[in-house]
Amino acid sequence: MLFDTQTDLVIGQKVNQFFDPQSKDTYQEYIQKTVSYLTEFLHNENFYSGESPNDLRSMTDLITADPHIKLSIDDTLKEIKALYLDHTIAFHHPTYVAHLNCPVLLPSIIGDLIASSVNTAIETWDQSTSGTLIEQEMIRWICSEMGLPAISDGIFTSGGTQSNFMALLIARDHYAYKHFGINLKENGWSDVVSKFRFFCSEKAHFSIKKNAALLGMGYNAVIPIVTDQEIKMQPDALVQAIEKEKKLGNIPIAVIATAGTTDFGSFDPLETIAKIADEYDIWFHVDGAYGGSYILTETHQDKLKGIEQADSVTIDFHKTMFQSVCSSAFLVRDTQYFKYVSYYADYLNPLEYRDEECPNLIEKSIQTTRRFDALKLWFTLKMTGAKAIGSFLEKVHYLALDLYHSIKDDPCFEIVHKPELSTLVFRYKMANIEDDTIQNTVNLYIKNTLFKSGQASVASTKLNGNIYLKFTLLNPKSTLDDLLNIIGMIKETGSDYKNNN
Repeated sequence: MLFDTQTDLVIGQKVNQFFDPQSKDTYQEYIQKTVSYLTEFLHNENFYSGESPNDLRSMTDLITADPHIKLSIDDTLKEIKALYLDHTIAFHHPTYVAHLNCPVLLPSIIGDLIASSVNTAIETWDQSTSGTLIEQEMIRWICSEMGLPAISDGIFTSGGTQSNFMALLIARDHYAYKHFGINLKENGWSDVVSKFRFFCSEKAHFSIKKNAALLGMGYNAVIPIVTDQEIKMQPDALVQAIEKEKKLGNIPIAVIATAGTTDFGSFDPLETIAKIADEYDIWFHVDGAYGGSYILTETHQDKLKGIEQADSVTIDFHKTMFQSVCSSAFLVRDTQYFKYVSYYADYLNPLEYRDEECPNLIEKSIQTTRRFDALKLWFTLKMTGAKAIGSFLEKVHYLALDLYHSIKDDPCFEIVHKPELSTLVFRYKMANIEDDTIQNTVNLYIKNTLFKSGQASVASTKLNGNIYLKFTLLNPKSTLDDLLNIIGMIKETGSDYKNNN
């Protein structure tokens, strides 16, 4: 006998923990009890408890998953409350303005719950059926919103970094095949690839350089282009950089424009860059992870002109469409470009059985197993609607502008830019202090002190070697008074530092 009596008894006790017809009552009980803890989390006073890293690490009894101790749902929920829910970061809180973490729409949560419970693996038709159709529809919808042609296509990804990775990979392999007849997917590295060069703004996302390195091309394959006073890529500088690399014997293959830089929310001049890419016959990728969703607004249509000419686009729904992580997509102008990442496995999606009526999405993805992340966006479009999402985005944009106008004449602050999206970069300035080293120190002190106290979470970044604070506004329910409250905290903390030093 393969299993002894004691093992059978343990399995019998735990078998009702599976999601199946026999456990439906237990499932409802677990979900209902969990919801009560989650709604309690919404009432946490601060965005963070202020516990120190050492205090959190000291909760070893809670952190350890002892295989010999089996807890009930009630005891386990009590432990996760004490360990996690009481101390995790609350992105919905009005004093959280640090990073690109949005509050989540309820329809997205419902879609995520269904996707997690059913556990659809979206990579092949025989695992997902109509789930495949829903993802394809979400891709068709966003491609249409972007103005991409009917032959465009896309795939859901884990986020902007993965999407940008696919953009660089496909741009490289397409250029190698089109201009040199080299099939990198089949035959691997070729010496000519070491001369390939990508071009992007000096303020482009770090994933461009990171992904060039992961592709074996190195950081130096990415040529940064200087930005203007509005922190946008300068087209003239782009042309000069392309010509310079050509004279050096290198080969320009792609330009990456950013629609909403992470730090400043700046839009590179997409239309002009598209024309330059066309003139040089190189790939045109738009990293719209942050600003791409503003295609749904009336306020940013002009800034996104030219995105319809892109060969590929990155867009993160979990940044600016209020979706739970992960929900992102990589789009291509022509579905044929996915041939550079496709692979046909005998056990999964054999080429000889390829059927357009029953598509296998794995042919377009660098992942194999993928969650059904498109479902939460589908729920959101059904229940909330694209027009409402656009209005939410306009609200946070105008909120950033209101804050800008509220503090731009305040002598306590030096503001870098007028917001184009929903970020504002500035620094606190101590009066009568010219030394930037001291100003940098006080701004870091402000950021760290507010975070450690649980009062507010503000991000920081660098510009011209100096440290600045950053508000990233993604909560349409925030008010100007909420933001001015944080500004007041910054002033008070800066004043305390000066008095104590």
